[in-house]
Amino acid sequence: MIGKTVSSAGRKRVIAGLSTLAVVAALGAPLAPIPYVTGPATASVGDPLVSYADIVEANKPAVVTITTEMVRPVSQRDQGGPQGFPPEEFFRRFFGENIPGLPGGQGPAPQQPPQGRALGSGFIVSADGYVVTNNHVVDGATRITVALDDGREMPATLVGTDTKSDIAVLKVEASESLPTVRWGDSDALRVGDPVLAIGDPFGIGTTVTAGIVSARGRDLHSGPYDDFIQVDAAINHGNSGGPLVDDEGTVVGINTAIYSPNGGNVGVGFAIPAAHAQQVVAKIIEHGTIEHGFIGVTIQPVDDEIAAAIGLEQAAGALVASVQPDSPAKAAGVQVGDLVLKVNGIEIETPKDLSRAIADLSPGQDAALVVLRGGDQSELTVTVGKLDGDQIAAAPNQSGQGVAVADLGLSVKTLTPSDGEALGLPEGTKGAIVSSVEPGSEAADKDIREGDVILSVNQAPVTTADEVATAIDQAKAKHREAALLMIARGQARSFVAVPFHVG
Repeated sequence: MIGKTVSSAGRKRVIAGLSTLAVVAALGAPLAPIPYVTGPATASVGDPLVSYADIVEANKPAVVTITTEMVRPVSQRDQGGPQGFPPEEFFRRFFGENIPGLPGGQGPAPQQPPQGRALGSGFIVSADGYVVTNNHVVDGATRITVALDDGREMPATLVGTDTKSDIAVLKVEASESLPTVRWGDSDALRVGDPVLAIGDPFGIGTTVTAGIVSARGRDLHSGPYDDFIQVDAAINHGNSGGPLVDDEGTVVGINTAIYSPNGGNVGVGFAIPAAHAQQVVAKIIEHGTIEHGFIGVTIQPVDDEIAAAIGLEQAAGALVASVQPDSPAKAAGVQVGDLVLKVNGIEIETPKDLSRAIADLSPGQDAALVVLRGGDQSELTVTVGKLDGDQIAAAPNQSGQGVAVADLGLSVKTLTPSDGEALGLPEGTKGAIVSSVEPGSEAADKDIREGDVILSVNQAPVTTADEVATAIDQAKAKHREAALLMIARGQARSFVAVPFHVG
């Protein structure tokens, strides 16, 4: 989306479970025991005076420790370790100074290629040995070993992964049925609900921590389908891939990541919701791979100003900013400016809702889209396809003042064929290029820049600079509070609601 962004400087994202195996020393003072009383057969995590033992006893046998071996590329030692630390600093933070092969460490340097070992967690979802974990736990592994809670170790084979969702499925062979966990309903979770995180932090053994759901729908910008559950239950390195369990003992998430300034738990952890994970796991088990659905549109959220500009009472839905040529959406008649309200009966409140709804469909399936266009609702059936890549393009060189649009604080020039070619726009594209933006103006506040191309005003296409100015005058005459501009910047397409200048 074209507009202002919130800086994430100063925050560090630490992926739980990326540290290599080590023995953790220097344990602190003993923790005080959690008070409890004898409770009913099914304990409630929400009551601090009731033992957690019943829930833990039911789930702990199905939680496993995953150890992987991999060949670490020589170049990685020169590129910096996880979290941006130099490799030596990263390993010392977790293992102390006695690190073979590092300056100041003891023991001979490893032979090339160096062997790496990594630690993570997982949980068994079927008695015949299917194990769920994170993709980053097993990524690049040459050997995978699964250790059960009772101490048994088994070699595991990789069934399949989904890098976009950070989910992997393993398979182990056992002579008898294995203990399992049950999937729960993550959609029913509310902020404040109690949860347990189970895993093997730092390789010290299966550990249980308790907390609450701190937030829902977190986007960590790690992939197109981010929808993380935030929890304050302690999650550390090695917890990745372990289950997040609700007060009924069912798995509502896969522990995946932490935010941390120091590499350890600070009470901000994230889990993949079970509602999404369960579908991905089922597809991997059935097919050995997964293909996310794709319809070929870029979308953006509807804020209050955009809602007002198109006459909506409430800001909701996913606004179509562009439709790719020869895409499933194009074939189904989806148009720029359509507001998607439902997919197969599912309400779409945000663009993430639409992305996840389409991602959960397989290529070849139909998606029934309810869209709002020109104030009227209609239903379009899109046959889902496969995801394609993106392209980039350069901006044209600008000169001259153009036509002034004082109500927005900018000037525009008619787009020429050479400008369109320089931008990589489809042949025949019409519009107006922003030639100047007044500092401190409404357009500047919305991050509109010189070189941006205006393709439409209030969902009506414009072909010249004069048409832009006329459309703005007409909107203001209708007592609109803002003008809805379709902006092209490189290959990005976004709607931007720019308020009219008051004064």
